[in-house]
Amino acid sequence: MVKKIELIGLGAGDINQLQFGVFKKLTQANHVYLRTKEHPVVQDLVREGMRFTSFDSVYEKHEQFEDVYQEIVQILLNKAKTEAVIYAVPGHPLVAERTVQLLLEKGEEEDIEISVTGGQSFIDALFSSLKIDPIEGFQLIDGTSFRSSELQVTQHIIISQVYDQLVASDVKISLMERYPDDYEVYIVTSAGNQDECIEKVPLYELDRNLSINNLRSIYIPPIKEDRLLWRDFSRLRDIIAQLRGPNGCPWDKEQTHESLKKYLIEETYEVIDAITSGDIDHLIEELGDVLLQVLLHAQIGEDDGYFSIEDVIEGLSAKMIRRHPHVFGEVKVEDAKEVVENWQEIKRKEKGEVQTSFLEGVSKELPNLLRAYELQKKAAKVGFDWEEIMPALEKVKEELEEFIKELDQTEGSLTRAKKEFGDLLFAFVNVARFLKINPEEALFETNEKFIRRFQYIEKQVEKSGKEFEEHTLEDLDKYWDEAKLKGL
Repeated sequence: MVKKIELIGLGAGDINQLQFGVFKKLTQANHVYLRTKEHPVVQDLVREGMRFTSFDSVYEKHEQFEDVYQEIVQILLNKAKTEAVIYAVPGHPLVAERTVQLLLEKGEEEDIEISVTGGQSFIDALFSSLKIDPIEGFQLIDGTSFRSSELQVTQHIIISQVYDQLVASDVKISLMERYPDDYEVYIVTSAGNQDECIEKVPLYELDRNLSINNLRSIYIPPIKEDRLLWRDFSRLRDIIAQLRGPNGCPWDKEQTHESLKKYLIEETYEVIDAITSGDIDHLIEELGDVLLQVLLHAQIGEDDGYFSIEDVIEGLSAKMIRRHPHVFGEVKVEDAKEVVENWQEIKRKEKGEVQTSFLEGVSKELPNLLRAYELQKKAAKVGFDWEEIMPALEKVKEELEEFIKELDQTEGSLTRAKKEFGDLLFAFVNVARFLKINPEEALFETNEKFIRRFQYIEKQVEKSGKEFEEHTLEDLDKYWDEAKLKGL
């Protein structure tokens, strides 16, 4: 016996919209399996003689829809081993029907013949009811499983499977990540039949007073207002392209990778400043400035025909997956230290490097305090390091004494003092490393502290009504101590 399952679509409306061939097949069949009997055509078909079993009870057994679908499919596959199965679903079998996709996949594995007889999809009825043209571009999304990042906000968006208030709430929260809270959306229920209802509501009211209904969809019109697209990455890319386009900004058009280097460095330090200050709004702004630099470089690459932002993103995605085998593969790690070690080893193999020095990989472009820190870390990994902090502190004292000796102002002493000063700084960096203090960050914080206290001195001098030159060093030191007491 040929094992067979015939998939039939019940359409999106009432019995008057049902294809005649489908009507005959359903009413003349010995038995029909329905995913759900909650469909406007079912009662009419029963009156015409259809005999059926529905799977509505399966929904009550499981908390997850995927578990429901898996059980329905397994029941149908088992039935197909002893009988020809007719399985009917709302709409068209190949549109937004997870059970059908599972049957097509598993039926082939179990040598069961699967055939499909169409029915009007709810999409057809919905397009008609809302009077929209799909050629303008649209997305059909499952309301039970989607991410806001997937949304193409300049297209018509239809979200199906919004069965109940809980799903509607999840949909609302996801949409609010991309749309204003008061953006107008449409709740479409029973599109194409006599019970059709279309309600326009602001997004924040999407989940209010919704009853259970498996014929409900949400329609989100395309965003037309440019200001509302400013959160969209593709719009930002268009802005950068326009700035460098024929009618763009003269400054942006003349920039090169080389000319932009200093701005990337400056903006990076502005981000660090924002992090240190704890000002989230400032951090958002400064991260945007760094992103601007990335997009400018990518646009220059695209203008020159070498690479685009997609190449940058693809390269980064591939690298993150390759270098995190403990997340995207089967590798096991114990802690963050082992992650870093794996990262470095994978990086070395990727680049096909033959290591000639353990100090390779520390960029000359780093600020020199930070570069000293990284060089010492590299050397420490192979054992070139003190085991405790006291010898490191003794080294600082030794370098300080050698520096002082060179301050006698004799010929050549300043040149030698410069070298000893560098040795002194290097020794201090070693102490910082032992204490897990980033020397660059520490010096940055000290600079900021100096600025705050000196600005306090400036205010006090201004209040005194005298010029700076009229104050003694003792006067200024007094103001400095006041600033310290105030916690500046």
